[in-house]
Amino acid sequence: MILRDYVPGDCKALAELFYDTVHKINARDYSQEQLNAWATGRVDLEEWNRSFLSHHTVVAEIDGTIVGFGDMDDTGYLDRLYVHAGFQRRGIASAICGRLEEACHAEKITTHASVTARGFFENRGYKIVSEQQVERRGILLTNYLMELRAPLIRTESP
Repeated sequence: MILRDYVPGDCKALAELFYDTVHKINARDYSQEQLNAWATGRVDLEEWNRSFLSHHTVVAEIDGTIVGFGDMDDTGYLDRLYVHAGFQRRGIASAICGRLEEACHAEKITTHASVTARGFFENRGYKIVSEQQVERRGILLTNYLMELRAPLIRTESP
């Protein structure tokens, strides 16, 4: 596996990976209606590209195929972390998250974790600040505001 920085040519593939992962992996914890509201398959690629470029964005590849990505802004907000449905449980999310955490200079890292991702983040030392109901296209989805405080932020990748 290779971890590298995002380049604009990745944007379409990341949008597709996001959609597929939400609809295949998160389906065990969310209804079809919720999945459709969360990931419609139609993202503004220009907006996503701007967001990825303004954040520290890490892309994971295996044999030239993008298998995961994650991004964090300068405040320590971990915005997105997704791994291809066909490459789950291979340490990809841990490697991406480790790289992002290592580069973070904030006193804490925060994220809005899905029901599906909650255990992953708890295993990394993140604590739940609150359970939330967020609205997407008129549909409510449960997620968790989670944080990792500075003493627990890793200084090297796992």
